[in-house]
Amino acid sequence: MTRTYISLILALLLWGSMGIFVRQVSLPSQEIILIRYILGSLFLLLIFLLRRQKPDIKALKKCLPLLAISGVAMGVNGIFLFKAYVLTTISAATLAYYCAPLLVMAASVILLKEKLTWIKAAAITAAMFGMFLLNGTGEMAGPNPTLGLVFGLAAAVLYATVTITNKFLRGVSGLEAALVQLILAIPLVLIYSLMVHRGPWHLNGKAEILSLLMMGIVQTGLCYLIYFSAIQKLPGQTIALLSYIDPASALFFSAIFLHERLTPFQLTGALLILGGAAFGELYKKKNRPAEPG
Repeated sequence: MTRTYISLILALLLWGSMGIFVRQVSLPSQEIILIRYILGSLFLLLIFLLRRQKPDIKALKKCLPLLAISGVAMGVNGIFLFKAYVLTTISAATLAYYCAPLLVMAASVILLKEKLTWIKAAAITAAMFGMFLLNGTGEMAGPNPTLGLVFGLAAAVLYATVTITNKFLRGVSGLEAALVQLILAIPLVLIYSLMVHRGPWHLNGKAEILSLLMMGIVQTGLCYLIYFSAIQKLPGQTIALLSYIDPASALFFSAIFLHERLTPFQLTGALLILGGAAFGELYKKKNRPAEPG
């Protein structure tokens, strides 16, 4: 179980560093998502072939409706989030999007019958308050801020849908789940990219190519493998709480590598998020018997 925690935190940190590589690529956001998904699925397919692992066809068929729902949600999620970024401010869109862990926590109690302790409630409250400090007030501005907020919240619902849906998978490995869902998400992103595409693609040098490879192979293929494997082993509330590590780490990575200014409010928000996540998990571990693995 400890290995699963460490792997998930590593994946979230890698996601938090994605902004560094996005800045190096001049392609539109939907085309970056498409390339990420294609490279990620090819990487996972290669792992699958190298393992010479026979898929459980019966389990895959049984879980196909859930995988289809989650795959569609995954594809539309990215589209909606970037639409939110265009229509309102980044801070408002991000605040709306990171309502997702709250939805996952609520669904974990209602659908997965997990017990909500005061520790988890306090930790998620601290993390959400930290998000407010991290992103300012989430000022409503932009071409259509109300619609942007709707897209941000819709993306949050889809994010939560992916997480909760995967908790119901049985007999399907994390590798199979990640690969199938990426493959199902690709056509949706491809159709959207073709609908809004303007002009030819241009990749300016090695930096852009290496950034796309990093985002596709590591931050999509490897991270999705880790994430979907962790979903099967960890409680939904734990997944929800640790999800806030992503935006908190993104702040530090942007300050270190992109030299963006870190305000005292943002630093406080990041510490609240990380402190809330650590408190929610370490306090729980301290007060229960050690788990195997």
